[in-house]
Amino acid sequence: MSGDELAALAVRTVEQAVQGGATGAEVTISEGDEFTTTVRMQQVETLKEAGSRAAGIRILIGRRTGSAYTSDLTGEGIRRMVASAIELAGITTDDPFAGLPEPAELGRIEGDLGLYCADVERLAPAEKIEMAQRAEQAALGLDARISNSEGASFDTYTGRRVFANSLGFVGEYRASYCSLSVSPVAREGGSMERDYWFSAARGLSGLEPPETVGRKAAERALRRLGAVKVDTQRVPVIFEPRTARSLLENLFEAVHGESVYRQASFLAGRLGQKVASEAFTVVDDATLPGLFGTSPFDDEGVPGRRTVVVENGVLKSYLLNTYTARKLGMKTTGSASRGLAGNAGIGHGNFFLEKGSRTPEQIVASVANGFYVTELIGFGVNIVTGDYSRGAAGMWIRDGKPAFPVSEVTIAGNLNEMLEGIEQVGSDLEFRGATAAPTLLIREMTVGGK
Repeated sequence: MSGDELAALAVRTVEQAVQGGATGAEVTISEGDEFTTTVRMQQVETLKEAGSRAAGIRILIGRRTGSAYTSDLTGEGIRRMVASAIELAGITTDDPFAGLPEPAELGRIEGDLGLYCADVERLAPAEKIEMAQRAEQAALGLDARISNSEGASFDTYTGRRVFANSLGFVGEYRASYCSLSVSPVAREGGSMERDYWFSAARGLSGLEPPETVGRKAAERALRRLGAVKVDTQRVPVIFEPRTARSLLENLFEAVHGESVYRQASFLAGRLGQKVASEAFTVVDDATLPGLFGTSPFDDEGVPGRRTVVVENGVLKSYLLNTYTARKLGMKTTGSASRGLAGNAGIGHGNFFLEKGSRTPEQIVASVANGFYVTELIGFGVNIVTGDYSRGAAGMWIRDGKPAFPVSEVTIAGNLNEMLEGIEQVGSDLEFRGATAAPTLLIREMTVGGK
């Protein structure tokens, strides 16, 4: 179906729900095509091409809610979905905070946000396979010590999303993405290490060349050969962008409206307070063209926007949907996120740490003795208390230069102290997903080894 046809179907479904007794209704329709191929040692191992189309509805009867979804978009399929949601609402309990956004809060960003690139749809399967093979071959051919590969993959998606509600909002947009990754294995003597590199973009022209992806992956695997475990000590810790992003993910959990109203976050009740160093400014921005966290409206029909979450170390905002905003006596930040059915959860747009002025090389050069983290392992983070402990690998820094690879260690601290201890933020901000951070230096953490 075209976008107009799907939008018309969403509007008819909302009308059907209201005629059936709903006092409010929201309908989401999603359709898309995805392709994935994995090659290993230049041979195709997996190949998947799939399409999907489905609709979901959430209805309100007063303050009671019910939801359902279906992949049958015929008249009968829609009728059954609506009837099921109404029936479920009839047996749920009242929730005083349930409801649609206020009409004045609805809207969308107008204009082209660069979410869809036709070159992704035009790319033939054979070309996608070839790009994965080229990336893997570039990794295998870089050095004789790259003796094996865990594979290379190429993925694409094109699709459309439609949303309508009983307050008169209806909107739709198309989106696409493609990604290329490779995971080579390096061996030297008794040491064997793997690493990976990837590139992702809305359109094919935004991808790094396959040879670049393969070379970077191989270089990362090679530099891990001969890794050792260091003595336990407290030292400065540098997070490269790939691992720094995980700290942003931890922060998102802490400013998530549900965590806040449940008092399950170390940042609950701290709006307006200093929670990090002055070098730390974090923004959630759904308006940046062409990026993965960009959208014209959220999953309640509220326009995408730019929200400063932390400004020069001061906590300025939580991220909220309509429900959590009402729980906290605040306004939605346009952060509603949902699948096809159920109540909206909370997501983010482009959630990123604003870049600083120093290059990664300058940050490394400023450290006499410390740890440069290139990989994090495990999930030892407690968002309620802020306690942090994760397995890690990377490079040891001596006299401002990488000295030797390190593995099988842990890094530990507390997110409160870690955020306050951010001394330097790099200039190397890149968006390889909806969460992004440049290189950053934390004054001191415990590295647990021997």
